Amino acid sequence: MSKIGRKPIALAGVTIQLKGQKIEFKGPKASGEYTLPSSLEAQKKDDLLYITVKKDAQTGRKQDINRVWGLHRALLANELAGSKQEFQVPMKIVGLGYKAVVTGKKIKFTLGYSHDIMFDLPAKVSAEVDKTGQLLTIKSPDKQAAGLVYSEIRRLCPPEPYKGTGIRRVGEEILRKAGKAKVSGG
Repeated sequence: MSKIGRKPIALAGVTIQLKGQKIEFKGPKASGEYTLPSSLEAQKKDDLLYITVKKDAQTGRKQDINRVWGLHRALLANELAGSKQEFQVPMKIVGLGYKAVVTGKKIKFTLGYSHDIMFDLPAKVSAEVDKTGQLLTIKSPDKQAAGLVYSEIRRLCPPEPYKGTGIRRVGEEILRKAGKAKVSGG
């Protein structure tokens, strides 16, 4: 049995409808549809959703079935959690004069280059910046989309190891290198 796959998914605040392999869900922040592979089935009991392996699908390799089972249970749990409350990725912009400004569905970055960088946000992703312009928060009901936007923004100006300037996740530690050592006497 898959350790992850056998765990139930709590449905508090989300309504679901089971239609064969399709699971339609609706929450306060998002709604959507998730399709399970043919070897899995979903069952709703009380306020919990269980993902189980079909009896006829247990003829394959046990290891392969467990991988598919755990993967789809985790992906479905993320979809349902995002429909209840948006995923947030807090980011910190470090550097003298480095800042971000959100205007509609675009973010304008000033990162020490000769020009400003305009970044377009995807459809399900939003962003907030504090009044200093140094703390940026990415929000999305889709965990994968929030992570992808974070990685694309971080790629604009990755943290450098000497001064530590650049864009990083809040709480991320950057390994710092020592600068040039002063040579004495000679």
